[in-house]
Amino acid sequence: MRERNGLLPDLSPERATAVMDDAMKRLAGLNLPADKLLQIQQDYLREAAALWNTSLAGGNGDGQPAIGDRRFAAKDWAANPGASFNAKLYLLNAQTMTRLAEAVEGDRKTKARVRFGVQQWLDAMSPSNFLPLNPEAIAKALQTQGQSLIAGVQHLLADAGKGHLSQTDEAAFEVGKNVAVTEGAVVFENELFQLIEYKPLTPKVHALPMLFVPPCINKFYIMDLQPSNSLIRFTVAQGHRLFVVSWRNPDESLADRSWDDYIEDGAICALETVLRIAGTKSLNVLGFCVGGTIVATALGVLAARGRQPAASLTLLTTLLDFADTGILDLFVDEASVQLREMTIGEKAPGGPGMLKGQELATTFSFLRPNDLVWNYVVGNYLKGESPPAFDLLYWNGDATNLPGPMYCWYLRHTYLQDELKVPGKLTVCGEKLDLGAIEAPVFVYASREDHIVPWKSAYGSTRIMKGPKRFVLGASGHIAGVINPPAANKRNYWQSDKLPADADAWFDGATAVPGSWWTNWAEWLAPFSGAMVAAPKGYGGHGHKPIEAAPGRYVKQKA
Repeated sequence: MRERNGLLPDLSPERATAVMDDAMKRLAGLNLPADKLLQIQQDYLREAAALWNTSLAGGNGDGQPAIGDRRFAAKDWAANPGASFNAKLYLLNAQTMTRLAEAVEGDRKTKARVRFGVQQWLDAMSPSNFLPLNPEAIAKALQTQGQSLIAGVQHLLADAGKGHLSQTDEAAFEVGKNVAVTEGAVVFENELFQLIEYKPLTPKVHALPMLFVPPCINKFYIMDLQPSNSLIRFTVAQGHRLFVVSWRNPDESLADRSWDDYIEDGAICALETVLRIAGTKSLNVLGFCVGGTIVATALGVLAARGRQPAASLTLLTTLLDFADTGILDLFVDEASVQLREMTIGEKAPGGPGMLKGQELATTFSFLRPNDLVWNYVVGNYLKGESPPAFDLLYWNGDATNLPGPMYCWYLRHTYLQDELKVPGKLTVCGEKLDLGAIEAPVFVYASREDHIVPWKSAYGSTRIMKGPKRFVLGASGHIAGVINPPAANKRNYWQSDKLPADADAWFDGATAVPGSWWTNWAEWLAPFSGAMVAAPKGYGGHGHKPIEAAPGRYVKQKA
């Protein structure tokens, strides 16, 4: 595509038609049915001609573009006929390219990859992303006498120095000062994690302790952003003696650590330590996202060793069944996994390496590029605006590394080969793994709009786990659905006592309940937590003493 001044794409009707014709020919090589291709071409040319004629005739008459897209919602787009036309033509092109992608014939993954690639290109080519085509940015530059452009360049240089796109005012937050502030102490640490015990908020606590295992691909404080939306604080307030794993942000010294290490020296070690400190034979366990996969694997290993330490298991947005991993499946095939194994895996010629946290963060951002990438490109660089302070986005940008061997094992045996759910297929920590051997009652939570852990796939855990089960489906996405405190009185969740094999059948029989799923979980958890006893007066016990105040050193390590 020809560019003016190296930045401005040619969006004239003639050029747009040529681009669409070329795109159609390329997509035709992916087995596009001739009849569908012809219909799409005819529709496009008819609508492009109508758009051009309307533009020549003076627009819509009321001066407002017929655009239902928030990227072009500002009045500057409506007030500028050229900008309005560009936006409409872009949306017509996008609509046509999307129809082409949908028309491609092929296997499921090929079709999904075509759709994803086309959407990525379309989102990147929006006229709102280019300074000469964005009337809002131009108007602001004129109003500020160029100061917005200077600020934009400064933001760009600052982000280049940091190595990532700023999504929030990072200077507004400090872990342990205004995020992750629930009172507690680190009572154990090894090279993989610190174990935090939280101060009781009630005079009596349940006799059985509670352990949270968060994902190792993110920092644990997503569950403790602010007191008002802290799942950690809520749990403590329900009378639970709570311990939380804070994973270390690995550096090169841990590059050779494996999945087995994360199970044995991570989750199993945490379980054993909590039992030793509390002086009990069982405990309640919660795993969030990959943390749920890790802790379920750990309990499966212990079951193979003849132990059942979990009085209950809670899985939040967790995959155990990887048959359908949604959009993430697009990134995984034999070739991509082999490439990782040869570059950062345990058999890499130069030795094991690290999956850098920023690479993971960038990948996840491009799963929602308009919200998490281009929105900030426009605001930060074209308009020179500073992103607002937002604790969730600060956490989202606090990236973590992963040891190559651990990541490669996980990638191959779960996402690629879907072996975790198959009894006896995998050997972990020297034991044949069977998740169905875990006897604990299980609470499975999923989010209906989750693009990382599709809710129907999370529902698959109910077919794998053999003990008593409850499945709850929350509204919203992977994070917002989980972090939904009762006091906010937002959203809703669905529940049903029946667990049919089919997820859609479950939903058809479920009842919508307003508010937060947290109260449902708390009611379910209480009967498995033991009698109420006097709350401990200090941290640790049985040889474990406080090491430092929560949230500890590990969570503050940067990737």
